[in-house]
Amino acid sequence: MRFVTEFRNSELAKKLIADIRQTSKRQVRFMEFCGGHTVSIFKYGIRQVLPPTIEMVSGPGCPVCVTATADIDKAIALALIPGVIITTFGDMLKVPGSRSSLQKARAEGADVRTVYSTIDALKIATENPHKTVVFIGVGFETTAPTIAVSVLQASEQNIKNYKVLSLHKVCPPVIKAILDAGEVKLDGLICPGHVSSITGANAWEFIARDYGIPCVVSGFEPLDILQCVEMLVRQVEKHESKVEIAYKRGVTPEGNLQAQKIMAQVFEPSPAKWRGMGEVPDSGLKFRQEFAPYDAEVSFDIKTKPSIEPKGCLCGEVLRGVKTPADCKLFRKACTPENPVGPCMVSSEGSCSAYYLYGDDSGR
Repeated sequence: MRFVTEFRNSELAKKLIADIRQTSKRQVRFMEFCGGHTVSIFKYGIRQVLPPTIEMVSGPGCPVCVTATADIDKAIALALIPGVIITTFGDMLKVPGSRSSLQKARAEGADVRTVYSTIDALKIATENPHKTVVFIGVGFETTAPTIAVSVLQASEQNIKNYKVLSLHKVCPPVIKAILDAGEVKLDGLICPGHVSSITGANAWEFIARDYGIPCVVSGFEPLDILQCVEMLVRQVEKHESKVEIAYKRGVTPEGNLQAQKIMAQVFEPSPAKWRGMGEVPDSGLKFRQEFAPYDAEVSFDIKTKPSIEPKGCLCGEVLRGVKTPADCKLFRKACTPENPVGPCMVSSEGSCSAYYLYGDDSGR
């Protein structure tokens, strides 16, 4: 299969759906961790074609959504410091902090610029040598290596006015935290495709080994996800628990070793705050000591007031899979993509955004 249309072939999809329906006997609940999977599942109506024996719940795999309010407040505080230029991906602009957002800060005069890569941020730094350019580093293992490369490049080129606010997250520890919490009983996990292209499928071995939960790494097209569900169902019905790959064109067992090496060269594990989950050990990335000059938190004394969560917002519960967007009283009322109350409605990979655009009131 070389072309995208082949991954959307309706005849092949019908065969997979029929196989799932024929094989699935036990009542199960599968979680898709990745926000990209959530969007695809809703966009292509995959929940509607699955048998009633299979319940799908969405997990916390949206890096913008899981960024804690306190960390958003830090980014806004940096934007208000004279002589600072904030560079960030577009999704971050509208994410509400306790009292403002980067978009509102920009409207009030802060220099906040949308970039498409760290290369853009480095260019802005070289063009503005008398200002400090801070890149808001949000993302999982997929984006962290690219940001690490930008730091190495800044070091090699002696670009001293380039900093990063590292709000990066890594996924295995938070999946472990969700499973340990036991709030949602899971019978299978759809593992993230892009993250696994970096970490490798072996990163999820602990889920099958320690928790006895089947895992399959999936791509993002309809046939990818249906194949993934079919593989999970077969494991469940055979009482197996192992890690499989339904996305072999993008993922290997060992992952991208060069990207892992670069990430480990610049960053080391640290605790990180996740929206709705609090602090999770070893789930963040902080700068190694030798790269501390590029750490925005080291370079600036960032002062913020105690963070305040949006009243009535259930983003935290949605991210843990405990609630669905339809359970939130604000959903489709006070909270819409044009006027988001919480980050799950802001991000293009947010569960609330996916439900709003493609779902119905039943949560399917």
